[in-house]
Amino acid sequence: MPLSVGDTAPNFTVKDTHGNTVSLSDYAGKSVVLYFYPKDDTPGCTKEACSFRDNYDQYLSKGITVFGVSLDDEASHQQFTEKFNLPFPLLADVDGAIAKAYDVLGDYNGTPYAQRVTYVIGEDGKIAQVYTTVQTATHASDILAAIGS
Repeated sequence: MPLSVGDTAPNFTVKDTHGNTVSLSDYAGKSVVLYFYPKDDTPGCTKEACSFRDNYDQYLSKGITVFGVSLDDEASHQQFTEKFNLPFPLLADVDGAIAKAYDVLGDYNGTPYAQRVTYVIGEDGKIAQVYTTVQTATHASDILAAIGS
């Protein structure tokens, strides 16, 4: 069961697409969209990533940081980012620690993966919204509509 609205978002420290160390605590006082997805360069995950890419300027204008998270490694994230011109970092949760902390770690025939769940984390570090049902092609704009201006 994913975390709930009002829960404190678990902190994490992990490498991103470019090998930079990213900690959620570095974004204290800022809003963050943390979207988990199963696998780089698969149809649904590509639609979702491109949805965030196509709406990224609106997130920036609202001061919202976007992170995609999967269990893929940095090299996979780099290829995915380059292939689809993704302007936001993907976090390499290779050991599944972030997915586990956010209670979205799934298992498919013995292979762990991040379930498709999105958390909107408020400036106070608490979970403001949880999306467990996602329309991949419109997910980023759906979140923007829910957040409002």
